[in-house]
Amino acid sequence: MEVRAAEDSAVVVDAGGVVLAWSDAAERLLGYGAAEVVGRPAGELLAGELPGSARRRVADGQRWAGEVALRRRDGDRVVVRLRGTPLVDAGPGRLWLVTGAAPADLAAPPEPGGAELWDLTLAQLPVPVAVYDRQARLVAANEVMARLMGRSEADMRGLTLWEIEPRPPFDEYDRLQREVLRTGKTVFHEGRGQSPGDTRERAWSMFLSPLKDGTGAVRGLSAAVFDTTEQYWARRRLAVLNDASLRIGSTLDVTRTAEELADVAVAGFADFVTVDLLESVALGDEPEQVLAGEPVTVRRTAQRSVLDGCPESVVPTGGTFLYPVGTPPAQTLAGGRGTRQRMEDPGMREWIRSSRARAETVSKYMIHSVMLVPLRARGVTLGLVHFLRHRTPEYFSADDLLLAEEIVARAAVSVDNARRYTRERRTALALQRSLLPERPPGLAAMEVAYRYLPAGSGADVGGDWFDVIPLSGARVALVVGDVVGHGIHASATMGRLRTAVRTLADVDLAPDELLTQLDDLVIRLDREEGPEVRGRTEDASGEVGATCVYAVYDPVSRRCTMARAGHPPPALVNPGGGVRLLDLPAGPPLGLGGLPFESVELELAEGSLLALYTDGLVEAADRDIEVGLALLQQALGGADGPLEETCDQVLRTVLADRSADDIVLMLARTSALDSAKVRTWQLPQDPAAVAGARKVAGTQLAVWGLTDTAFATELIVSELVTNAVRYGEPPIMLRLIRDATLICEVSDGSSTAPHLRRARVFDEGGRGLLLVAQISERWGSRQTATGKTIWAEQPLPMESSPGPADPPGEARSPVL
Repeated sequence: MEVRAAEDSAVVVDAGGVVLAWSDAAERLLGYGAAEVVGRPAGELLAGELPGSARRRVADGQRWAGEVALRRRDGDRVVVRLRGTPLVDAGPGRLWLVTGAAPADLAAPPEPGGAELWDLTLAQLPVPVAVYDRQARLVAANEVMARLMGRSEADMRGLTLWEIEPRPPFDEYDRLQREVLRTGKTVFHEGRGQSPGDTRERAWSMFLSPLKDGTGAVRGLSAAVFDTTEQYWARRRLAVLNDASLRIGSTLDVTRTAEELADVAVAGFADFVTVDLLESVALGDEPEQVLAGEPVTVRRTAQRSVLDGCPESVVPTGGTFLYPVGTPPAQTLAGGRGTRQRMEDPGMREWIRSSRARAETVSKYMIHSVMLVPLRARGVTLGLVHFLRHRTPEYFSADDLLLAEEIVARAAVSVDNARRYTRERRTALALQRSLLPERPPGLAAMEVAYRYLPAGSGADVGGDWFDVIPLSGARVALVVGDVVGHGIHASATMGRLRTAVRTLADVDLAPDELLTQLDDLVIRLDREEGPEVRGRTEDASGEVGATCVYAVYDPVSRRCTMARAGHPPPALVNPGGGVRLLDLPAGPPLGLGGLPFESVELELAEGSLLALYTDGLVEAADRDIEVGLALLQQALGGADGPLEETCDQVLRTVLADRSADDIVLMLARTSALDSAKVRTWQLPQDPAAVAGARKVAGTQLAVWGLTDTAFATELIVSELVTNAVRYGEPPIMLRLIRDATLICEVSDGSSTAPHLRRARVFDEGGRGLLLVAQISERWGSRQTATGKTIWAEQPLPMESSPGPADPPGEARSPVL
């Protein structure tokens, strides 16, 4: 033990710490007389604990020195410097002579020696320090280390670290200590954890250094521990910001951007994160204005948790709900500034209690703090992000709020970009979809199914198009085309070409003639736009160009005429399952000009399957087009089921991955029109043939049960046959077709097209075609290999029962 006296004061203390002698100088210093002190414990004179180094030296019987706080008789506290010296010849019980120097106002204390200063340094370092022997047993620890471990130095002395605290991560620290003792090399270690004497988790940097004697032999080790919690969180925040810049905004998708924000926050500093977007923003529309006095409708767009499945959530992802007026979320949205809240705050308590599920979640998972940060970009509020903690014991700090606001601000710009893109793309896709057929038309000539897939992820509108066009005489035209490039420019060009094809198809041009006209149109479009117009279009890629395949199928003759302009060849599947690529002349792509197109006519067996497609289906960067064509033939080989299933089968077989180009696939299964629904008569070029034509037409209508249309049909037949006899050339043919409509056709050998004109009052002719146009639903003319055909269509009655079937072999009557 040690006491302290003034200068020249001396006190004798026995091994039990009892005062045996008391000098006059000690009385002058502390005010106690010898009679009051002798026989009493010296520890009663202390105003504080002895330094740890002094206690150790007393226990070891070594000299010691140090400043000690003592209590005077009048109650004042005085700090003096004491020296303790063991008396060697004191007998069996060790006695101590404790001498003291006067305080500063009485005498200057003697300068301490180097060893004393070293002991004081270790004892008073503001960082935890401990010394261990060669068996990794604790020899000494300063007060900071003792507080950190939650045990006194005396309790820990002689124990290994694993014996002091037998739980992780102290097992790892014990292993590192033994590594230092074995190798003689310093080890630096960083980690996180909660020490026994602390109330929260901290980050630590630890230096384990060997203690060597003069010969270099390892005699023990020292451990110095530094609290790096603030540095850890600073590095963590920088890492989160870096992660946010790399991960948030990787796509132009609102939902995915919100999910990326939640992922970054949970991985960085929060235990549970939700991203609620305004309902209008989630839909890709303009954000609604947030008013302080009105509830706000939001959609839970994303949520992430450190726990699997986000069990803390009371609203499912995609769910829509309200922020009531006056609640912290509504106030934060209206204010536009992030806030930190604790669950015991009055406003949060009211918000939590307003929902039983929310209150149960907060209680069950012990959620203790939350940050609410508005998603704002370009001065517009888009939504609100909730950051919550329950696993992390620390409350959110002001630095955490700054970090949250930083990553939310970055995410908000990406969300707004994605919202704007979604709106514009939706508009572009709506335009493109409006230019494509919504559903296959009902046709007697064939059954049609198709698929359209935009390029890649569907992010760009494209220039691929397709169409199914009913023609006169129950015929049908199929067209598939591909405009070069992507985007609005290509889509607009596609719309113009599709409209042109429909217009040209209405005048019944042959496939090769139609492609020639379309080629001229593409050349004109390119000249009208010019390079300066295309240069202002971001997605334009050079000159206007396109490919196309056009086919016309006649269910009466089962003949199909087709031509292509630089387009992949159609595939044909016969009723037996054989597949072949049709050997059509390739023709130049549209827009080159000056090169001819050729048509090919084929007779198709009933039930044949025709496949038209764009190059995106069979071409890919990692394979040759021949491989794609082979896969297409393989997929079509078993195409005997429904066409919708066959479309899906083809896409699954041919497409290994999402194509980088737009894809159109159109399948058409042909039918033959029942011969009983077609009647043909050859007429002489004689005015008397008109009456006979009316008669046979009326008789046929009676057979078909269409007597309600007899008057109008006979009038149409009369006018068309009259014109053919008067202005046409042989051979003259009359044909009636009963399909979805009643079709009347008159053909002759003249290629002169009819002209509809309005007759004057006193004109004796010129009213025939005008009458036909008024009576029929639609009418027109088309050129044929031998002349022309004038046709007119009438709707069938709502309920018509066919008469008795025609006798076999009478589908075509002899000359009248």
